[in-house]
This record gives sequence, structure tokens and C-alpha cells, in this order.
Amino acid sequence: MTLNSALSAEHQRLYQDPHVIQRLLREARTIAVVGLSTDPQRASWFVANYLKKLGYRIIPVNPKADTIMEEKCYPSLAAIPEPVDIVDVFRPAADATAIARDAVAIGAKALWLQLKLVNLEAAEIASRAGLAVVMDRCVKIEHGRYQGRLHWGGMNTEIITARKARLA
Repeated sequence: MTLNSALSAEHQRLYQDPHVIQRLLREARTIAVVGLSTDPQRASWFVANYLKKLGYRIIPVNPKADTIMEEKCYPSLAAIPEPVDIVDVFRPAADATAIARDAVAIGAKALWLQLKLVNLEAAEIASRAGLAVVMDRCVKIEHGRYQGRLHWGGMNTEIITARKARLA
């Protein structure tokens, strides 16, 4: 069971599986960030910027912007003209059901709901369609956890090892 989650133990097993998270972070190249803000002080911008600097292709989804972080912005997932590996959601949990349907429709490989975003209906829609689902977890924090970087800031990674972390 993972610490600090709004999910039940059973839902944590389903939607916070470390093996699924690690596989997604390792294999994904393109991440559509739904609700990516134009404001660098917002969590969505901070997370997307971190991922972009690490080499992930970030596709902003925000109907109120033309470009974000020098990337063309799309008004919806359906408007994106290329394949998407992960749909990372920074919208209210109530919006996640429709976003899950859109993620399925575009053939995304995974639906990722950020910290404190819990929508079991969205998770079920995506899971039934074969998408991997991560819920109530932050992509940036999970990346840092498995790259051995979180402890630098004094955060508990929940990983105990004697091996020195490899820098990516």
C-alpha cells in the first residue's frame, strides 16, 4: 500500500502499481498534458517542463492557448495529429470521465490522473479499453522516485536500496 493516497488499498493495487508506473516512464515518449497552464507557477507547467527537459515530447492540451512552452497547443485530445503514449490529466476529477473516453478514442496507451485526482469511472473506461491507468500520482514525483532523485530534496521515496542511483 502506498502512503498518502485517497484510494482504497484495492484501488491502489490497481491504479498505483509500481511496475506499471516504471514501464510507462521507461517506454513512453509522447505525453499529452490536458489542462497544461500557460502560467509557469502552476503545477502542470512545472511538471511538463521537467518532463520536456528529460526528453519527453510534451503536447499541451488547452483550448485557451495557441502555444505553451514553445509547443503548439491543441484544444482537445481529438485535435492532436500524432500518437500519444500517456494522457496526463490536470483537470478536475469530474472532467476525467470525458477525458478517458477521448484518450480511448485517440488510441493512447495510458491515462494518468495527477495527485488527488480520483475518478473510478474514468479509470474503468480506460482499463476496459486496454489503457494502463495511474491515478492519484504525479508523473514528476514518480519519475524522481524511480530515478533516485527525490531523496535529494528530503522526500521519502518508499524505496530502500544499497545501490547508488544512476543519473539519467
